[in-house]
Amino acid sequence: MSEKQGNVIIYVLGTVDSFPFALVEADVEIFKIADGAADATGPSPSRVSKKPPQGECISKGTTDSDGRYSTPLPAGTYQARATFAGGKEVSSTPFHICGDDTIEATVQVPQLAGFKVAVSETHCRADYAEGSLCNLHFGKPTWFRVTWPSGSPVTTVAVFASGATVSPAPPPPGASVQDHEYYAAVLPTASQFAYLLGAASTGSAPALTSLQSRPGVLAPSVRPPPITSVQGDLSISLKRSASSQTSDLALSSMIRRASDALSFDRYMDFMNWIFCGDGRNDSALTTSYSSKLAQLDRRRFLPFTDTDGYRNIKAATEAFVMANCCIYDLETDEASYIADHVAVDLTTDPMALLTDYTKPDGFLPYLAVIRAKLVDERLKNSDIGDLRLRNKSTWPPHGTGSDPVAACYGVLREKLTCPCLHELIWSYWNEEGMLVQTINAITRRFQNMRGPLPNDPLANLEVDPLRPLNNLIWGWIQDEQHRLSVVRRNYEYDHQYGLRLAGKAVNNARTADSRSKFLEAFHTLLSTLAAFYKRDDDTTMVADGFPVLNALKEAHLILSQGAHNQFGDLPSTARIEMLMLQWILARPEFREFIPTRIMVAYPEPWMDRVDAMKKLQGWTDTSVLHFRNLAIFGEEIVLGVRYGNWNSIYEPVSAVNWARYWRPQVQGYLHAYRSVTGVDLSVDVTNARIDTTMPSVHLVKRLSEQRQRV
Repeated sequence: MSEKQGNVIIYVLGTVDSFPFALVEADVEIFKIADGAADATGPSPSRVSKKPPQGECISKGTTDSDGRYSTPLPAGTYQARATFAGGKEVSSTPFHICGDDTIEATVQVPQLAGFKVAVSETHCRADYAEGSLCNLHFGKPTWFRVTWPSGSPVTTVAVFASGATVSPAPPPPGASVQDHEYYAAVLPTASQFAYLLGAASTGSAPALTSLQSRPGVLAPSVRPPPITSVQGDLSISLKRSASSQTSDLALSSMIRRASDALSFDRYMDFMNWIFCGDGRNDSALTTSYSSKLAQLDRRRFLPFTDTDGYRNIKAATEAFVMANCCIYDLETDEASYIADHVAVDLTTDPMALLTDYTKPDGFLPYLAVIRAKLVDERLKNSDIGDLRLRNKSTWPPHGTGSDPVAACYGVLREKLTCPCLHELIWSYWNEEGMLVQTINAITRRFQNMRGPLPNDPLANLEVDPLRPLNNLIWGWIQDEQHRLSVVRRNYEYDHQYGLRLAGKAVNNARTADSRSKFLEAFHTLLSTLAAFYKRDDDTTMVADGFPVLNALKEAHLILSQGAHNQFGDLPSTARIEMLMLQWILARPEFREFIPTRIMVAYPEPWMDRVDAMKKLQGWTDTSVLHFRNLAIFGEEIVLGVRYGNWNSIYEPVSAVNWARYWRPQVQGYLHAYRSVTGVDLSVDVTNARIDTTMPSVHLVKRLSEQRQRV
C-alpha cells in the first residue's frame, strides 16, 4: 500500500522597514526532522527559527514568479530553509504534514540589506520620505520609490495591490535615472485596499497572481473621498432608445423631398412666376422648368377656339408635375431631421447614403428586384413618345444586330431609375373633400344650369369677361371630354387601394380587380404604428419593431398587386387636373362670388372656397383641411410602403427607422381620419377587428346624421 502524500507551499518573505516583499528566485530546501521536533498543529507564520534544521534534505528548489515554492511530501515533520540574493540562511518553524493535507509555511528573511522605500503624495523629488502607507485617499494617487544597492543581485522590483490600480512611473523632474531605482503610482479605487511588494534576484520578474489570504499582505485603511455638497435642483431624465443607421433612410428622405416639391405652395410659386411676373425665385425656377415648358408648349394643343389661357395653365401644370416627378436630391436639413426624429446620427452625408442605397445601377432596391424578373429584356433609354416624327435625328440609330426592330422593345430605364413619387390616394382624399364637386357646381352655374336645390345658392354667380377667370372656366368646360371622369377615377381608386366613392355617378361600378384587402392591411399598419409609438415613448423599454415590419410587408404586397394597367399614367393625370382645380379656385375673383370666412387661417388659398361651397350646398360640414391632410400624409405613408423593399428585410431596425421618420405624418393621418370618419384607428384593437369600412360609407352616414340634426 503506497504512503499517502500531502503538499507544502513555502512563501519566502522579506521586509524593508515596515514594507513586506515577496521574494522571487529565493533558494528553498526542505528537511525531514524527527516527529517530536515540532507541534503537530502546524507552524505559526510569524515565528522564525534561527536554529538550522537537523535532518535529511528531502526537496530543494526556488520560488517562482509568485514568490512561492510548492512540492508534494509524504506524511511527516519538516522544516524549510531559504536564502535570497546570497544572504543569510533562515529557517521556518517545523511543520507537520498528514496525508492529503496542503500546508503553507513562511520563511521570513530579515531586513533586506541596503533597500529603502519612500512614499510621496506629489511625486516631487523633495517630497519623498521614508514611512508607512498611512495617508491613502480614495481616488488620489500615492507614489512609491524603492532603491537598492548597485552591487545587489536584485534586478526587478514591483508593487502589487488589490482595490487599486498600480502604474509604473518615471522618475520625478530633476531626479537622475538610476538602474537600481523603481517608481510606481498607486491609485485606490475601493474602500478595501491591500498591497505587497515583490523583488526578484534573477530570471523572471515578480508577478503575484492573488493577494487574497496570502502571508505578508498589508491592508491599510483608505480615507473616503471628500463629501461634495450639491445645491439647487437635481434633475434626472431618460431618453428614447437610439437606433442604428440603415441605407433605406435615403428612400424616406427622397419621398419627403418629392412631397415638398409637388406641394401646392411650390406649385403656386411656379404659376405666379409664369403668369404673374413674380421673379423672387426666378433663377431656381428657370433652371428647373424651362426645358419642360419649352417641350410641352410645342406639343400640347386644344381643338377649341379661345382656350389659349386654359391651354397655357394645363401645359404649365404638366411641366411642373413632370419636372418634380422624380427628385434625386434631398432637403438641406435632412441630417438634423433624421437625428431629431429617428435618433440616428448619420455617419455619412445624406446624398452619399442615397447613392449607396441605389447601387449599383441607380435603381431603388424594390425596383431592382422587379428588374431581375425581366433580366432577359434589354433596357431602353428612350420611349416611343420621345421621338419627333419630323426630326429624324431623334429617331433611334439603325441596329446592326440580327433583329432590325430591337429598339422598339425592352424595359424603359427611366421607369426604374426615376419613378414618379406620387400616389393616387392624394387625388382620392381631395375628391372626398369635395374639391371636384365644388368646381362642378361652379361650371354648371356658369352654363346657366340650375342646381338640385329649390333655391340655387349660386344664383348670383356672375363671372364677368373682363378678368382671366372667365376664360379659364370656359376652357375647363370645353376640355371636359379630354379629362378623367369621376367614373374612371373611381375604378382606379378601387384597383389600387380598394377604395370607392359614393354617389349616383358611381353607384353601379363593376370593377374587374379590387384591392379588397388593402384597407384592412393599411389600417392594421396604422394601428400597429400607434401602439409602437406609445411603447417607443416609454424610455424604460425598447419597443419591438417586428409587428411594424410584418404590417409593412403585408401592405406592400397588396399595394404592389395594383401597380399595373393605368398605374403608370392615371395618377399623374389626376394630379395635374386637381392642381389646376386648386389653382383656379385660389384666384382672388372667387371672393366676390363665394362668401368665405376671412378669419380662418387655411394653409392654402383654395381651401376656404371649398368649405364655403359645402356650406352653401348643404354638404358635409367637416373642414376640407382634414381631407387635405389625409391626402398629403396618406401619400407620403403609402409611397414609403410601396417603394420600400420590405419583403427582403428580416431585421426590424429598418421598420423602426421608417416608423420614427414618418411619425408626424402617421399621427397627423390618424387625427384627420378620426375627424373625417369618426373612427379612431389609434385605439388598442388587440381583442377586436380592425375597422375596414369604406371611408365613403362613413362619410355618407355622418352626412345623414348631420342633416337629421339640422
